[in-house]
Amino acid sequence: MDRRVFLTSAVGFTASQAAITQPAQNRRARRRTQVVAFDGFPVIDSRLIALRAEQLFPGKGDALMTAWRTRQFEYTWLRTLSGRYQDFWHTSEDALIFAAKSIGVSLDDQSRENLMGAYLELKAWPDVRGALESLRAAGIRLVFLSNLTARMLDAAVKNSGLQQFFEPHLSTDRVRAYKPLPKAYEMALRAFGVAREDVVFCASASWDVAGAKWFGYPTFWVNRAGQPAEELGVDADGVGTTLADLVSFVLGVSATE
Repeated sequence: MDRRVFLTSAVGFTASQAAITQPAQNRRARRRTQVVAFDGFPVIDSRLIALRAEQLFPGKGDALMTAWRTRQFEYTWLRTLSGRYQDFWHTSEDALIFAAKSIGVSLDDQSRENLMGAYLELKAWPDVRGALESLRAAGIRLVFLSNLTARMLDAAVKNSGLQQFFEPHLSTDRVRAYKPLPKAYEMALRAFGVAREDVVFCASASWDVAGAKWFGYPTFWVNRAGQPAEELGVDADGVGTTLADLVSFVLGVSATE
């Protein structure tokens, strides 16, 4: 299945939606950002999972991670389109089992639990705390709007000592549908009672930028891995490699100020 075709059909992109998102950057310049809604991985450093995969399956860790990530997202989108929701923990576990089979590695119960357990050991990227402090000092409310379960988000926040920064998580479990379905992004509007242009959505993946832009949010892409943007007809309003760049975008100041 072509990911770009899948995403476009899943969200039901129309000309009227495009009209909503085109002036997002200009609206942001006129209005003060009230909320920054984060996908999980601009904040959470997931590299431990890949490291553990290589430790468990020397020489095959990269292949396993590639197959696993691909199937994770395909399963979330397929389950959303079919109305067969299952939370991200269990969806990820199913994807891992399939990925191991697809590359011919033997995944016993202990290895499976070890890999899945890595999700509960993750911590924030080193640049995160300073950025969150700057945003909160400016009176901006911060929240995760993520496919990850509340348990997975809670673990990373606790492991990093960041509990004081975040509002209650907007996990897609609340609406039983994964991003990029519009009702997943809509959670921030309902939670905070604000307009679309008052929320900056901070993504770790270009497809998530597209989903948020189609919904009508100003968007910032933390592109830590230097990936190319998806060819989906929309661009992030801002792009950077760290959360310091996000702070510059939201507050309109230099990251060094």
